Formats: sequence, C-alpha cells, structure tokens
Amino acid sequence: GEGPFPAVRLLHGSEGGWSGWGPRNALLFAAHGFLAFPFPWSLTGSVWMAGEIRDVPLERTAEAMEAFRALPETGGKVGLWGVSRGGEQALLLASLLAEAGAPLPDALAAHAPSDIVNGAFDLAGWLPEGDVRARAPLEGAAWTWQGTSARIWPGTEIAVERYPGPVFISVGDADSIWDPGKTLRLKARLEDAGRTPEVLVMPREDHAFTPEGENVLFSRLMGFFRAPLG
Repeated sequence: GEGPFPAVRLLHGSEGGWSGWGPRNALLFAAHGFLAFPFPWSLTGSVWMAGEIRDVPLERTAEAMEAFRALPETGGKVGLWGVSRGGEQALLLASLLAEAGAPLPDALAAHAPSDIVNGAFDLAGWLPEGDVRARAPLEGAAWTWQGTSARIWPGTEIAVERYPGPVFISVGDADSIWDPGKTLRLKARLEDAGRTPEVLVMPREDHAFTPEGENVLFSRLMGFFRAPLG
C-alpha cells in the first residue's frame, strides 16, 4: 500500500550495527506492516567485529529519527526502540530531548535497558589473550550530548520520567548481562512520576530471549506501537 505506516527506528546493542540483528528485527516489524529502519549508531565496526561505543554523539541519532519522521510514508510519527545499550541510548536520548524541548519520539520502547548511563565499550577489549583482534578495554564516556559528556557521565541516573509519551520496557528475569532490577527501577521511577509504563518481565528468559519469548515480546511491542503511531 501507499501508507502512511507505523514507523519505528531501531537501535542495536553492543553487538554493533554490522551484526545483522538490527536488519533481522526490522524485517519482523516490516512483515507486520511497519516501516522499520535499523540505525547503525556504533562507531567503526566491520563484519568481523562490533563497533566501538565511545563518545557516540546522541544528536546523530536524533537527526536520523527526524529524517525518518519526515518521510511522507510515516504520517509524521515515529517510534524509537532500543535493545540493551541501544535501549540505554533510547531512554537517555528521550530524556535529553524532553529537557531541551526538542522533537520527541511518539512512543518509546527499550529491551533490557540500564537505568544508569554506562561507560565506553569495545568487544575487542573482552576477547581472549592471543586473539589478533584483542586490545585494551575502553575507558571513558559512551555518549556525548551537545559536544560534552559532562552531564551524562557513566553512573548518571537516566531521567526517563522527563519523557511524556508512552513507554514500553521489557526484560527477562534471568538476565545474565544486566540486573533485571534496573528495569524494575525504571518502572518504579515512572510510576512515582504518575506515569503508567507498559512493562514485560518474562520468566526464565535471559538477556536475549528464546524464540518462544521473542514471539511474546514482538507481539507486545507491535501492539504497543500501533496505537500512538497510527
């Protein structure tokens, strides 16, 4: 058809933009009538190695979101969904945009996000000794905003309650990468601010869900996004 269609910008995790998970997730959305665009926000990266997460300018993600929203097929609305470090970025960016009075995503979702800003990351810093791709772990800031990391330094609480739109957060209660309590703290913070987030806590699911868990997750995600995105 000609649209408009519900449109979602996807943010990958520390696996990097070249990993294939972003396009695969976009395909699932597209198969259900969405416009879905996986945004490769990590730095560097190749088919052999995930990109660095260091001093990533959040303005670039905001600009990509607005360029997507401007397409006539979106009807002027766009959702934002991030996974893991991409979920952290989505929540952080939405809070900063709200504070600045800038255009916001019309709906915000995050899978297995953190409730605080985390530091720089490079998969090569975690490879076993002797691997030719291995190098020293990264230190410093993951993100920049308006040219600085001063206000979003690692350890800073993400003020997701600033974002006024609908929020969906998911996590597995057996997550071995992030403490599932991070998601529950985000839920509590939103509820304390008078908000009613949609929260999915999947029993016995890890950071990445099983196929059965993903069926539930994507069904809930698509239901969440359809109403605010038209």
